[in-house]
Amino acid sequence: MSNFKNLVEKLKGLKTQDMFMNDFFLTWEKTDDELNAVWTVADALRDLRQRNISTKVFDSGLGISLFRDNSTRTRFSFASACNLLGLEVQDLDEGKSQIAHGETVRETANMISFMADVIGIRDDMYIGKGNAYMHEVADSVEAGYKDGVLEQRPTLVNLQCDIDHPTQCMADALHVIHEFGGLENLKGKKIAMSWAYSPSYGKPLSVPQGVIGLFTRLGMDVVLAHPQGYEVMPEVADVAKKQAAECGGKFTITNDMKEAFKDADIVYPKSWAPFAAMEKRTNLYAEGDSEGIKKLEKELLAQNAEHKDWACTEEMMKLTKDGKALYLHCLPADITGVSCKEGEVDGSVFDRYRDPLYKEASFKPYVIAAMILLEKFKDPAKVLEKLEARGQDRILSE
Repeated sequence: MSNFKNLVEKLKGLKTQDMFMNDFFLTWEKTDDELNAVWTVADALRDLRQRNISTKVFDSGLGISLFRDNSTRTRFSFASACNLLGLEVQDLDEGKSQIAHGETVRETANMISFMADVIGIRDDMYIGKGNAYMHEVADSVEAGYKDGVLEQRPTLVNLQCDIDHPTQCMADALHVIHEFGGLENLKGKKIAMSWAYSPSYGKPLSVPQGVIGLFTRLGMDVVLAHPQGYEVMPEVADVAKKQAAECGGKFTITNDMKEAFKDADIVYPKSWAPFAAMEKRTNLYAEGDSEGIKKLEKELLAQNAEHKDWACTEEMMKLTKDGKALYLHCLPADITGVSCKEGEVDGSVFDRYRDPLYKEASFKPYVIAAMILLEKFKDPAKVLEKLEARGQDRILSE
């Protein structure tokens, strides 16, 4: 049986009905079957593309993107995913919209959704705001659909919020699954999600939170490492602890980077801002306190500078399993001697893992496309089978 047929057969055995006409906010809100379905569909779509078989399941329609923070990989991954499935992409530039003139979220959501099939939103800058805004958009289009304003109800994909970065972490996990030869081989493997020094401040918490919120589902030994004062949201740490207990894995928090790296199979050194500081920052912006924001920035940069030894160096990598742990990063990394004087990772370490890092990033368009397909089609396995059959007919006719 071909790899593609194996993937389709696997998908048929997974319960995905609750994903249909639903949204994707946080990974820990999804069942094991639903997460597996995303990875399975992503692999199947990639298989079809590698064989030059069209994966266009839409004849028309829009994918609406709204990025409230800068983005390269996620922005292009969303556009690639929409194109892969046959959707046009329209970016909502809030600066060119009527939002500044008092247009409500409900009104904006409905006005952009007349021919939309999916809305992708990145809103990660302010604690307590991003995920809540996404829910408000989803609720607004649901009401518009039920009230007969919209012919179709566009579903929503979280392209990064203040709590989670599901498309990134699902892509990270799929990369790890491939590197270790299957999901079943991840049980007991140690992954170190570690804070690392950066000469900039204010990096979102969503990646480390997303990693501990997802990889604890896989029966792994998940270690969250950071200096004192760089804690993540306590409720996400509680989710990770609960999931580890339920899934036969471990979840520990340490203030020692070396302890986290020791015998690790996977390392993920990444800077983030302290949860308490991000809460304070959100409040300062809400109050329009520009002087307070500048003061906070100086404090955080000084705090970061106290921990320059928290870096993924060659010496740190020697502590890992056989000195060959898989290095992960969501990119762009702060590379010592390359993008900055001192940063998250040594240039030599980054160069050694450059190709695997790019492969890691390459899974994201397929993960997003899989989320969209599962949200829009009740029987995704049948859709995949029809795509392959159509492609085979085209090849035979040439």
